[in-house]
Amino acid sequence: MCATIWFPTIDLEIEMPESTELLPIVYAPQVFRPPSEADSLIFQVTLGCSWNRCTFCAMYRNKNFRVRPLEEVKKEIRWAKENVPEVRKVFLGDGDALIARADFLGEICDFLQECFPDLRRISCYASPQALLLRSVEEMAELRKRGLSLYYLGVESGDDAVLADLEKGVDSKQMIAAGQRAHEAGVKLSTMILLNAGGRALSQQHARGSAEVINAIQPKFVSTLVMTPTEGAPLAQTAAEGKFEVLSPVELAAELREFLSHLNLSASIFRSNHASNWLALAGNLPRDREAMVQALDLVLADPEHAPFRPAWARGL
Repeated sequence: MCATIWFPTIDLEIEMPESTELLPIVYAPQVFRPPSEADSLIFQVTLGCSWNRCTFCAMYRNKNFRVRPLEEVKKEIRWAKENVPEVRKVFLGDGDALIARADFLGEICDFLQECFPDLRRISCYASPQALLLRSVEEMAELRKRGLSLYYLGVESGDDAVLADLEKGVDSKQMIAAGQRAHEAGVKLSTMILLNAGGRALSQQHARGSAEVINAIQPKFVSTLVMTPTEGAPLAQTAAEGKFEVLSPVELAAELREFLSHLNLSASIFRSNHASNWLALAGNLPRDREAMVQALDLVLADPEHAPFRPAWARGL
């Protein structure tokens, strides 16, 4: 039989083998990845998220967390080796692959390196709980074997906001988690959620978030706008009229407060995720003042601000 299998940047029409010895990659829906992993091949080494309690997130509510059998994952890697050998980037799903045992992840990294000679990077989402569980030595060893980038949802640096979001850690624990990865030499891509504190905690949330990011010193920093999503507790909160949706101007003010308090030595900033009303990009610290000034212009004349149209926003 014939089937079309989609890979990032590649559409393949293949003949499905009669034997079960070589099977195509089978994804357990839904599959999520960071925007910067658009060209990466995704292997679900875990299913779901080990925490899965964040009030704003519905990504893995339909899955029970589990680590997949090693040989099952290796079978998919072998199939990819035969069909897409030019792979340069791999993303390990689902929502918290780093929580799996270090020896399991190490064997997968080794096998990926063996199968894909052009492989340049392996990455994954990492919860703060996983970063606090993994030792610095384990993460350093995994980095040597290719797992060199983690995506960490910081969301906020304010303890009241973190508690409301049910992140499971406070700001001090979030800093400790990020610093462990930094000590291990792993690059961190961190996310902050604008609107997470509502109107009352907006500025407090922005300043606290900057403090946490400053303490972690990640390679990448990005912002998203917290948005009610079907299946997440936040959607019910919004339906009950208890979720405050900040206006684009209020969000610009929150973003300005965040950026103006950043003190980073060598980081890349982006607010180009589709949930944002404004798309900013720059290298920090070099471009911080320019981005702050751009936001000042927006706040001074919001009627002519380059806000995204509502139809162009999304998750």
